Amino acid sequence: MPELPEVESLTRFLAEHVVGRSVARVHPLAVHALKTYDPPPGALEGLVFESVTRHGKFLDLQAGDLHLVIHLARAGWVRWNDALPAEPPRPGKGPLALRVRLTEPDGAGFDVTEAGTKKHLAVYVVRDPQDVPGIARLGPDPLSAAFTPEAFAGLLKDDRRQIKGLLRDQSTIAGIGNAYSDEILHTAKMSPFKLAANLSDDEVARIYAAIGSTLADAIERSSGLALRDLKSEKKSGLRVHGRKGEPCPVCGDTIREVSFSDSALQYCPTCQTGGKPLADRRMSRLLK
Repeated sequence: MPELPEVESLTRFLAEHVVGRSVARVHPLAVHALKTYDPPPGALEGLVFESVTRHGKFLDLQAGDLHLVIHLARAGWVRWNDALPAEPPRPGKGPLALRVRLTEPDGAGFDVTEAGTKKHLAVYVVRDPQDVPGIARLGPDPLSAAFTPEAFAGLLKDDRRQIKGLLRDQSTIAGIGNAYSDEILHTAKMSPFKLAANLSDDEVARIYAAIGSTLADAIERSSGLALRDLKSEKKSGLRVHGRKGEPCPVCGDTIREVSFSDSALQYCPTCQTGGKPLADRRMSRLLK
């Protein structure tokens, strides 16, 4: 799933390639992905893209007084093309969900695609990004100046959730998902199951520092890469997430996994839990 670093890189790439260019045609191809109908996608045609920004994991392309907002969900992506096919795309069962063709240079534009059978990609055309429910309920952005150590500590105070779940909650902190929460907690040497309210001042400071360094490092690694290379760069840069059974790059212990209904977390016992494996709750239920 694209998270803050990948969406930030997409934002910067699109800002360089679309700002100042006008929209020739918009082809919505996946009805399930289009979450708004007024204004229609065609209302973007003839308008000039003025900016590309990010709200958590949401892309926001502003054209005139309209905003094309995209949430890539688990398997969505943006693909740039200097020369899109001349023929309009046809709706079908393929991954193409939306095509935006620009007027200058003729034929350039981008596709929004979604792989797999579970379709959660979301596309909105709105006059105000706050009209998108997912944006309206976002918490603070960890790259913003307002995300200070004091602000972060305030988010954790009296919160009885496990720190892993809190980091992933978009209404608490915008942009961090399953992968980077694993990476942040590994860097901070913190158990994903520790309760936020029970963290010491030192532990809170370690997690705050790990958020900044982990996200900044991921963005730096992606700087200047073509869109097609961002996914592979993310995977290659992860130290524990998705690396069950591999040695920890810090201590050499075997990376372990805890599975849930639709996701899994990975961690290093030596670095994060005092050498003790965490209980895999899904397996525990199966063994009862």
